[in-house]
Amino acid sequence: MFTLTELAPVSPHQSRSKLLKPWWEVFMDHLGVLMLMTSVLTCTVQLSRDTVVCVPSDTLVSDNNHSFSKVEAEGRRPHLVYQQYVYVSQVCYHQALPASSRFFPYLALLQSLVLLAVGSFWLHLPHTSARVEHFLTILAKCCESPWTSQVLCHAAQQENIPDEKVSPSYLAWPPGSRKMISLEKSDGEETRALLERVRKFRAHCEGSSVYVSQTVLKLLLVTVILGYTAPLVNQLTFTHTCRPEEQALVAYGSFECVHVFSSLLHKLLATYVTLLGFYGLFNVYALGWISHSSLQQYSLRSLRDVPDLRNDLAFLCHMLDHYSPLLLQRLSVFLSPLSESGLPEETFEQRWSQERLRAMSRVDAGGCSRLQLVGLPHLPPALFTLNQLQVLELELMKQARFTARAADMSSLRELHLVHCTAAADPSVLGVLRERLEVLHLTFARPSQIPSWVLSLHSLHQLHLTGRLGGEGGVGRSWAVGSLRQLHHLRVLVVRGMLPRIPGELCHVAGSLVRLEIHNEGVRLLVLTALKRMVGLTELLLQDCRLERLPSALLSLTRLQTLDLQHNSLTTLEELLSLAHLQHLSCLRLAYNHVRVLPPTVGVLRGLEILDLSNNQIHSLPPALFTLRHLRRLLLAGNLVEELPPQIKALRLLSELDLSGNRLEKLPSELFSCLGLRTLNVAHNSLRSLPGAISQGIKVLKVLLHINNELYKCLVKIKEITSHLCTNEIVATNTCFTENTLKAKLMSNKQK
Repeated sequence: MFTLTELAPVSPHQSRSKLLKPWWEVFMDHLGVLMLMTSVLTCTVQLSRDTVVCVPSDTLVSDNNHSFSKVEAEGRRPHLVYQQYVYVSQVCYHQALPASSRFFPYLALLQSLVLLAVGSFWLHLPHTSARVEHFLTILAKCCESPWTSQVLCHAAQQENIPDEKVSPSYLAWPPGSRKMISLEKSDGEETRALLERVRKFRAHCEGSSVYVSQTVLKLLLVTVILGYTAPLVNQLTFTHTCRPEEQALVAYGSFECVHVFSSLLHKLLATYVTLLGFYGLFNVYALGWISHSSLQQYSLRSLRDVPDLRNDLAFLCHMLDHYSPLLLQRLSVFLSPLSESGLPEETFEQRWSQERLRAMSRVDAGGCSRLQLVGLPHLPPALFTLNQLQVLELELMKQARFTARAADMSSLRELHLVHCTAAADPSVLGVLRERLEVLHLTFARPSQIPSWVLSLHSLHQLHLTGRLGGEGGVGRSWAVGSLRQLHHLRVLVVRGMLPRIPGELCHVAGSLVRLEIHNEGVRLLVLTALKRMVGLTELLLQDCRLERLPSALLSLTRLQTLDLQHNSLTTLEELLSLAHLQHLSCLRLAYNHVRVLPPTVGVLRGLEILDLSNNQIHSLPPALFTLRHLRRLLLAGNLVEELPPQIKALRLLSELDLSGNRLEKLPSELFSCLGLRTLNVAHNSLRSLPGAISQGIKVLKVLLHINNELYKCLVKIKEITSHLCTNEIVATNTCFTENTLKAKLMSNKQK
């Protein structure tokens, strides 16, 4: 058995060699080293002692007529000097010796290095050996975990119980056994983290077969190497006949040469081939063990609850079981799916303590304490102790029950329920009725709206988001649940797809002052219910595909704000009928298809804000400038080509947005509006600025004139910019700088 110090990463290479390497791999490593040493020795000897000795045969070349004569070589001294012998030896070394005698030692060295590299995929190369290091780290954690010790102790106690049938798996948890094993909170968290780590490692490791691929690759390499190496050994001979082509230099046409290193080279290479053969036999044995000994599958027979392991993880467990079954037993504790079920659960109350909830709460821009809880199975009891909490947001909860302890939340005024199944005990329902003022409900079906929310008589604001419309009319929430008890409801916001305004809203018509309907592009056909809401001061109907101003607006005599943005309005002929709306001060008709602004707009004497942005208006009627109380006029994104000089009549105008039109000039009368603070004329075709701009700029704060052709007015804009800067008034970075204008002017002159 191995100690934990051998598992810890003190010497990771040593621990891998002991635990996760089969005996044949150890032998193959030694054989690889021996082959490498043999090839290195052969290369060294060849570089230092490899020579060829040559003597002339029986042919002599005449110096006069280059004719050959036969002479007896026996007892005759050749007429060659030492330099000629050296020359002949070098020439014959390259011409007479076969390539196998000269280059095979280097080829053997290269082959040995390749085999060593291929054999290192599993345990040595960083990319492929990372899982081995990870496995050892997990194994050490499993052995040190207190959960492992307690499970094994519990299993031993179960096995010693007499006359009782015990499951073959020590991880089969009988009733009440979970209480017998207890862990501290920190140990429990570490155990759960380790279980998740083992689960992820198993999924990663079972999907690969690195060791099998390595063994197959080594066997293929050995087969190829032996195929062309074995025949080359027989080509190593001692004597060679050499016939150099440079006969004029040596006077002989044939030489008998001996390769001095051939005998030793033959023995060394025969040794190399023998080692290579044994190396191949070990690979054949490994593949046989893989196919017949279930390397790619490992089954813990004594532990029925541990599933079969496969591929590389099965190989690791095979090796671990071979060297130390106890280590595998400790690892199997975390491989079992029943192990997590037997782990003492950290209580929901401990995870969601009061300290954690207070840390999660934040203060919004309005100064209210806000807390958001998402995806919890139910409300944590510690939530009801937060008596300073003002806004509570609950999302994706299957069971959010407000118990009697919710009465302690004395500061709670706003509640958000986003796809939650909420319930309230009768004992706390009265408290919620008295305290809740704002309620936001987001649902998929009207049936998900809790019935008790319609009894919150202190509610001031109700926001409903979900599909409320149906084929036969409004959703079930309007047909079944009545708003009769919401006596103090002042704001109602509906984000859904309504075919008509529900008649049930008449129950709150006496108190409702603001109604918003965002209909998500569904046509709102019936608006007769608006006639009963005479107390409305603000009405917002967006994405309702309205094509004309609703006639029901005639009954809303107290209306101050009318917002019909994002509709399909094409005409405003009904503006005359709004003349009796004496309190109407804000009219927003942006993002429609209005082409003509009728002269009847002048009847809206009390207008202070008029938003006609992003329409198709070409001209402005003179009646528009009779609205003496107009403070904000927003005409961005239209097709206006000229601004009438009657604009000077709007003495109270403080903001004028003409961006995105077709203006080529501005009337000088515009700057008679001494209250003008913001002027936006960006994205037009302005070529000049009126001379009166210098006089009327005393109170102008923002001047936006990007994407125009004002580079000819360099001096005037420089004067405006210096005036803005000297008076410490905000000048936006969209203004042309002096350098930019000069560069523009110079480029124009060059053209």
